[in-house]
Amino acid sequence: MAEKKKAGSKKMEVKKEAPVKQEAKKQAAPAPKQAPAKAAPTTGSKEQPRIGVFICHCGTNIAGSLDITAVQDYAKTLPNVAYVDNYKYVCSMPGQEVIMKAIREQKLTGTVVAACSPRLHEPTFRTATKEGGLNPFRFEMANIREQNSWVHMHDREGATAKAKDAVRIAVAKASLLQDLFPKTVPVEHAALVVGAGVAGMQAALDLSAAGIKTYLVESKPTIGGKMSQLDKTFPTLDCSQCILTPKMVDVGRSPNIELMTYSEVEAVEGYIGNFDVTIRKKAHGVLTMAEADARGIVGGGCNGCGDCEAPCPVIKPNDFEMGMKPRKAIYISHPQVVPLLYTIDFDSCIKCGLCITACGEKKAIDLEQKDELVKIKVGTAVLAIGYDLFPIEKKTEWGYKKFENVVTSLEFERLICASGPTSGHLVRPSDGETPKRVAFVLCAGSRDNTGIGKPYCSRFCCMYSLKHAHQIYEKIPGVQSYLFYMDIRSFGKMYEEFYYRIQDEGAKFIRGRVANILEDPVTKNLHVYTDDTLLNRPVDMEVDLVVLAAAVQPSEDTNRTRKLFGVSCSMDGWLLEAHPKLNPCGTTTAGVFLAGACQGPKDIPDAVASAEGAASAASIPIHKGEVELEPYFAMCIEEKCAGCGMCVNLCPYSALALVEKDGRTVMEVTEAKCKGCGTCGGFCPGGAIWMNHFATPQIVAQIDAFLLGGEQ
Repeated sequence: MAEKKKAGSKKMEVKKEAPVKQEAKKQAAPAPKQAPAKAAPTTGSKEQPRIGVFICHCGTNIAGSLDITAVQDYAKTLPNVAYVDNYKYVCSMPGQEVIMKAIREQKLTGTVVAACSPRLHEPTFRTATKEGGLNPFRFEMANIREQNSWVHMHDREGATAKAKDAVRIAVAKASLLQDLFPKTVPVEHAALVVGAGVAGMQAALDLSAAGIKTYLVESKPTIGGKMSQLDKTFPTLDCSQCILTPKMVDVGRSPNIELMTYSEVEAVEGYIGNFDVTIRKKAHGVLTMAEADARGIVGGGCNGCGDCEAPCPVIKPNDFEMGMKPRKAIYISHPQVVPLLYTIDFDSCIKCGLCITACGEKKAIDLEQKDELVKIKVGTAVLAIGYDLFPIEKKTEWGYKKFENVVTSLEFERLICASGPTSGHLVRPSDGETPKRVAFVLCAGSRDNTGIGKPYCSRFCCMYSLKHAHQIYEKIPGVQSYLFYMDIRSFGKMYEEFYYRIQDEGAKFIRGRVANILEDPVTKNLHVYTDDTLLNRPVDMEVDLVVLAAAVQPSEDTNRTRKLFGVSCSMDGWLLEAHPKLNPCGTTTAGVFLAGACQGPKDIPDAVASAEGAASAASIPIHKGEVELEPYFAMCIEEKCAGCGMCVNLCPYSALALVEKDGRTVMEVTEAKCKGCGTCGGFCPGGAIWMNHFATPQIVAQIDAFLLGGEQ
């Protein structure tokens, strides 16, 4: 005890001498008139802090790697600590009751829980603190599990010392915490969905069914996404269009969905509950019936008859058919488009006027139509912007775009599809002959650490390649398929059974990454070279057609869109969820949610499931009518603000602005947009920004406790 008293005395002496803390105390909290109506008006109460420390065993997760009793005894010696206890599981109801009872009986002014990451249980302990009678933001958490016992499990002495540091630092901050009060903002009863593939459509339909006005924005002239390009789906072998078209029609007919095709999000302002979105509606060059009626053209507008298409002299590759079929400058991508409205490709149109003549009295063609900017207001947004195929020609060893008979999986889908350019007859592009030997190269660009391809697994390539093998057996008698694979990943419902089915149908599986593909210049046949890693021998397989199961990557518009909505992305460029396990549909921007393959490769069932989750999450704040915001926002101390505006440009959330007040230019914070990141507060040269819950005196107290307040 004598040693502890001596150590405690040393710490108190050091605290008095800490110059950095003395300097920090000069920064005072904003005066009451700058503070939010319900925020604490001063740096801290003058009452002597009484902090309660509660140490969790977490079973043996923590207690198995460090000395709980030693940490508890140490915590008792810390300044301002009035009560210390430990419990096997503090997050349990009895554990929370320990906290509540101590607050009431010990008249605590703040609590510290030394346990796991605050990411999971901070709300739990905040609630316990509140039910004990304190403001919930008088709580601080010390992570002694993820950052300690789990990484120092074989160093008991070191882990115990580190836990003491963590508790000491948390107590230093808890002693200076203030009462904070969440703010509420109203929520607009409307939602935005960006992207109208299968995930976007599902999200829009769910929001619509919940009675929410939904704007569905799609950059292409029709909805349906990549699923509309598929022939069949695995493992059920449903006709893709047969199951997708009813959903497309439902979207077009839903009274709560305002479909905005051939449109892009141009700008986004605001925050959860109140997003102001500007949408660019690109010029179709063709009037809808409603637009024609608005112009006084009785019975006019496009009815999808196609009379305008035939006389158009311009021929361009059809992107929907992967360039294997032509289209005109005025076109629809395929017969099932929704909405059924022709579009003029103004980059190709020569404005000869033949389409106007053909359209006749319907007067649907407007060659002078311009883009239109439309502003809408929504409460929440769902991003479902899908994916693109990796440009597999970068892997030059496989000869894509060099050898005619090397195609991608999506080109194969169009070739085998009854509505495709060959009416469902699979042919070799070089000579139109039916292939009898077809090689499927899996992981083409996926799981590739060469720096050219993608290091991740594209997840659904294995299964659609199995489906492709089945399709050629179904349509071409006597055909032989070869699947070159690294591993077959059949993880979904009935996927493994489908794998065995394709084996039984005669597909040959060769385990080994394909080294290169060469063409016989006379026959145009292809030689596939690899090492069979199961038989341990080199392979030279001559085939008629090679299908590359190309990797997938974030869509071209992903980066631009994520910046508009303030959403983070992973190292691979996929949109980043708030938490991969606990909040897979949310993002770090409140009110913005993710659906489908824009956050990583997903097959159709997973994309639809995530869309339903995103729609559900997006509907919650709308139905509640208001949303509660964490009070961790910046505040401006106007007396110190010089109005330089440097913080405004630094804010990654556009939460700051300069305003005129009492003849001075000062910074103003839009609290609902501020995420409390501290960028502005850390930079402000005048110290005019106060960060709630992370104020300079609180942070400096933690630094002092770490650097100077430990046992000497």
